Amino acid sequence: MPLTENELLELEKKAFELRCLCVDTVAWAGSGHIGGALSAMDIFVLLYYKYLRINPKDPGWEDRDRFILSKGHAGVGHAPVLADRGYFDKELLKTYNHTGSDFGMHLNSQKVPGVDASTGSLGHGISIAVGTALAARVLKKSYLTYCLLGDGECDEGQVWEAAMAASHYNTTNLILFVDRNHYMIDGPTENVMKLEPFADKWRAFGFIVKEVNGHSLRELSEAADYALEEKTAPVVIIADTVKGCGVDFIENQAISHYMGLDDEKIRQAKESLQRYYENRVKGA
Repeated sequence: MPLTENELLELEKKAFELRCLCVDTVAWAGSGHIGGALSAMDIFVLLYYKYLRINPKDPGWEDRDRFILSKGHAGVGHAPVLADRGYFDKELLKTYNHTGSDFGMHLNSQKVPGVDASTGSLGHGISIAVGTALAARVLKKSYLTYCLLGDGECDEGQVWEAAMAASHYNTTNLILFVDRNHYMIDGPTENVMKLEPFADKWRAFGFIVKEVNGHSLRELSEAADYALEEKTAPVVIIADTVKGCGVDFIENQAISHYMGLDDEKIRQAKESLQRYYENRVKGA
């Protein structure tokens, strides 16, 4: 269903709040993959607050929709979302990546409620997602699988093997998102390993491609609605995003892939996020 104006404003506020909580979590952890977590936050918010059929009081509910974070290093953004949805106490985020904590840098599905797969080995998440989509078909279940990939991990051959299988088996109960923030740990994706023409690659593997502004909740929602209705081929939504989105002094910089924040940087980050939120609401 298309976003109403009230829904849009509520989601904008939630995205702002969770970007701030992500910054706090990085600070508590001492460091983290903040750039890719912030670039993916609008996708997290749209899925967890509009689309995913889940029950935080029963994380193992057999008929729940599955969400596979293939870019598992963005767990520092995923964990705040799960906490806010009620899977666990937000206070536990203060232990993120501490010795002895259940919250490692890459979230463990055996330890963190709401995490459907332990990921982080790049390329593995989409393979798991194809498997859960095929399992639903075999089990005659109606649950859907959503999978979020990073663009840097699309250097991996395993991504394309999984894409080939998804197309061959016509897994239309699988909806893929790619966080196309154009950066990876060593720099711009097009310098490290050229991906373009990226959309054409997915089309060549049998996917219907929707290219959207990954920071427009309205465009993301329209693409998700399309994917839910499409039954002739699997859909991939390529979300054009900004690494470090909302924190102006780390946007579009490879250094934001993994970094720490001191007290002054945290203050600056929160001020930047406030300005970013206000500008987004004005244009909503």
